[in-house]
Amino acid sequence: MRTLCSSTLIGEFFIVGFAGLVAMKDPDLAMSTVWTVCGVAMFFCVVLCGAVTRPGGVALGWALQIALVAAGIVVPMMFVLGVLFAGLWWASVHYGRKIDEAKARFAAQAAASSGDTADAV
Repeated sequence: MRTLCSSTLIGEFFIVGFAGLVAMKDPDLAMSTVWTVCGVAMFFCVVLCGAVTRPGGVALGWALQIALVAAGIVVPMMFVLGVLFAGLWWASVHYGRKIDEAKARFAAQAAASSGDTADAV
């Protein structure tokens, strides 16, 4: 799960940076505000890469997804990209857990079969 979720978060890191460049063109927004908000969001993307397997990591990832969709208020294209990345986040979590379960089953089977051969010798 960690690999899939981290890949999604790194993609979001770049999307947030590009959204900051777009938001910078809005004359109603202060550049310092834009880059503070984008910097915090980009920081959370990177930090969550390491925290996604810890308790609450996936929930924080969902909070980030909601924030990215809400960023569409400032940069309308973020509605589309936020929903797209929320779907990718769901797929990363869902299929990542299935992959982790399959790896655990294969490891248990391998341990059981190697234990059988050790008993036979």
